[in-house]
Amino acid sequence: MAVDFTQEIRDLRATMDSVREVTDLARLEAQITELETQASQPDLWDDQERAQVVTSNLSRAKSEYDRVTGMDQRVEDLEVLVEMGTEENDQATLDEAARELEALRRDVGELEVRTLLSGEYDERAAVITIRAGAGGVDAADFAEMLMRMYLRWAERHGYPTKVMDTSYAEEAGLKSATFEVDVPYAFGHLSVEGGTHRLVRISPFDNQGRRQTSFAAVEVIPLIESTDSIEIPENEIKVDVFRSSGPGGQSVNTTDSAVRMTHLPTGIVVSMQNEKSQIQNRAAALRVLQSRLLLMKQAEEAAAKKEMAGDVKASWGDQMRSYVLHPYQMVKDLRTEYEVGNTSAVFDGDIDGFLEAGIRWRRNAEKTAAREG
Repeated sequence: MAVDFTQEIRDLRATMDSVREVTDLARLEAQITELETQASQPDLWDDQERAQVVTSNLSRAKSEYDRVTGMDQRVEDLEVLVEMGTEENDQATLDEAARELEALRRDVGELEVRTLLSGEYDERAAVITIRAGAGGVDAADFAEMLMRMYLRWAERHGYPTKVMDTSYAEEAGLKSATFEVDVPYAFGHLSVEGGTHRLVRISPFDNQGRRQTSFAAVEVIPLIESTDSIEIPENEIKVDVFRSSGPGGQSVNTTDSAVRMTHLPTGIVVSMQNEKSQIQNRAAALRVLQSRLLLMKQAEEAAAKKEMAGDVKASWGDQMRSYVLHPYQMVKDLRTEYEVGNTSAVFDGDIDGFLEAGIRWRRNAEKTAAREG
């Protein structure tokens, strides 16, 4: 079927118009100019913390500006390519234009989704914790499957990850695991994954081959930055040290370098064992604890606003996705209705469709709440 390049390019331009409007390129240009002025100050690095904030913000603003203007240029180039192919009746050029159109549809769609990430912490790196729920050994195995799914997703995109803590189950799988995806906007993208995930399958651990339903909880928090003001008094923290352990309880480390940090007022517990020293594990645990407290504070503020508005709806994050491997194959998001029949691809990290649908769903929910409020 022939491609209607005229309509497709018109649609791309319309999407880019809305992207530019949300991004506000004029504001971004002014921000870049101001940050470049600050970065050129000879005494900038006298205050290293401030210098890192300035250079990081400058890099991020330039990257955002280049991403939008670069996409505009690609749409222009596509139009030229189509004109050349049409005027010269060159099918090879038109085929090349069709391939670029397909890539542009995907990339402009991703850019549009990025503009929807405007939450306070959306541009942060993310810390993901997965915990096995009800379902025994199947749940532990499911937790490990989910961890691999997210790590494969990051790998597909070239995003750096770092496993911070793993607690192995006795027979198979994981009791819990915590890892970091260290790239801008990781939290914005992955925060829609928070909630309860459900797996239905014939259990590979049941010698009678019965169908088993198991659950795992996914928690996504933004990574704390040094500029965030979350101070935790020493007397509110209890620190236990222990020896790191691997699968089946085997000792990984011959010293007590692993750290379990408990925040006494809230009961939040963070374990870290993947750094080389106790000091490094303690620092990593403190960062994650601060991140969780920051998110808790934000959630409490949001809950207080909802209470004042008389909103008693349940959290959107609970029971958010089903992975069914028997009697049919389907992964379905229960909030967005987005579903995929290729379960193997999903468990191999192909989850961008779910993330995009979740981000769009969340933005629509926010708009509806704002109108009702």
